[in-house]
Amino acid sequence: MIHITEDRNDSSTLFSDVEAVLRRDPAARTRIEVILAYPGLHALWMYRVAHRLWMRGSRLTARIISNFARRLTGIEIHPAATIGRRLFIDHGMGIVIGETAVIGDDVTLYHGVTLGGTSLEKKKRHPTIGNRVTIGAGAKILGDILIGDDSRIGANSVVVRDVPSNSVVIGIPGQVVRRTIPHTAQDAPDLHHERIPDVVGQRVRELSSRVAELEAAIARLTATQKDKQPADE
Repeated sequence: MIHITEDRNDSSTLFSDVEAVLRRDPAARTRIEVILAYPGLHALWMYRVAHRLWMRGSRLTARIISNFARRLTGIEIHPAATIGRRLFIDHGMGIVIGETAVIGDDVTLYHGVTLGGTSLEKKKRHPTIGNRVTIGAGAKILGDILIGDDSRIGANSVVVRDVPSNSVVIGIPGQVVRRTIPHTAQDAPDLHHERIPDVVGQRVRELSSRVAELEAAIARLTATQKDKQPADE
């Protein structure tokens, strides 16, 4: 069960957003630099304002703010989406977060990520992202699916099915691999979205090994049959 910390839009939430950037981006040097020069933070803060307005019923104003944020930053976040604390948007250009998307705490998104819908029905149709999830550049997560806590989505992956907690996902469609060393809330942020297992290569190696075993078995069987043949008189 994923726990989502609902945004309260208070000063502690805004402060934790800044601290998240400093913790997860080695290029960030000072808080003032982050506040003034990080479009991902600007988009997140404008979302937090728009989301509060949306929840109060001022939905046109919320959409106008959201549209302004998209024009300013290249990041589109629907004001009805639910986003927890300490979301870090790195670079950010081209990110799309849909209306019914839910994002947990301490999530990291790289540029080109889409949390998209797959239905025209007015229901939950966008993904739910668990806590401490890292989503690599260009990844697409589509539909009302669940990405479990502490998972990592590889760059350019397309995910259309639920992902268990502590998994790594790669490829099109996304292939799920369980982590050999689980990630926990006490660990440092896992930003290594370049570390993706070679699922196809592993399968090829397994098949090659199996073929070699079968060839050896056939060779042994052939040799045994030759030994059993009567000698020529």
